[in-house]
Amino acid sequence: MKYIDLHVHSNASDGTLSPTEVAGLAASLSLSAIALTDHDTLSGVREAQSAALVLSDSENPLRIIPGAELSVAYRKKDIHILGLFLDINNKPLNDALHTALIKRDERNEKMASNLRSAGIDITVDKLKAVEGEAVLTRAHFAKYMTEHGYTKTNKEAFEKYLNDSSPYYVPRDYLTPEKAISLIHQAGGLAVLAHPLLYKYNLEQLDDLISLLTKFGLDGIEAIYSMNTGFDEGIVRRFANRYNLVITGGSDFHGKNKPDIGLGFGKGNLKVPETLLEPLENRLKIRSL
Repeated sequence: MKYIDLHVHSNASDGTLSPTEVAGLAASLSLSAIALTDHDTLSGVREAQSAALVLSDSENPLRIIPGAELSVAYRKKDIHILGLFLDINNKPLNDALHTALIKRDERNEKMASNLRSAGIDITVDKLKAVEGEAVLTRAHFAKYMTEHGYTKTNKEAFEKYLNDSSPYYVPRDYLTPEKAISLIHQAGGLAVLAHPLLYKYNLEQLDDLISLLTKFGLDGIEAIYSMNTGFDEGIVRRFANRYNLVITGGSDFHGKNKPDIGLGFGKGNLKVPETLLEPLENRLKIRSL
């Protein structure tokens, strides 16, 4: 049995490994495919693909699936839609991602200003000096505050300063779910609801969300996930059956920013079989007709 990981981050957004390092790690673990799904950017995909050609074994090649994780607004919450098998040169998608990055920068400036009012010496320029061209997220704010002694851990930074009920938090101007799914389809990809149980909806509320997204053309749902416990996977699979959605799975790997989550194996027992790729590719064929 070969295994894959369809939810992976690099330092093109809020992971800590470069796309080349991610590809190298995937090859060393004998994964047959990973999807690079950085937040609101496709910038790391080409590097990861080039690295995979060099680093993976010719008898066991590593496939890099172009992806991105798009943030959308739903009932005052931040919901994530994965785009998989994307055309990284698609202009409408790249234009929308560029706009999202501008809005993200504006939000980051406001949040940094709020944090300075709390006595934290932080600016977006200081973050960029450390993180380079990475898409800045709240994880970078947390890392900075921990490294500079304002908090003991990244978790504490989120709990005290960065969660959406904090007075220092600034909401983003998000894409609508309908627009995000449309952009993914325009770029030749599949739209997948990421980690559906992390949003803490009850089953009726989750059904409402999935029903709405399906009307907009949702293709899949992430049923195999690092944070699943108990009957979680079965719950998501039942939603997939109800709404004719394909199943995906991924670790949500971020390197040292989520040190308890390993590429390809999550918290130790994650196994995403390569056999999931065939129904995904069949769905792609149907979508292209």
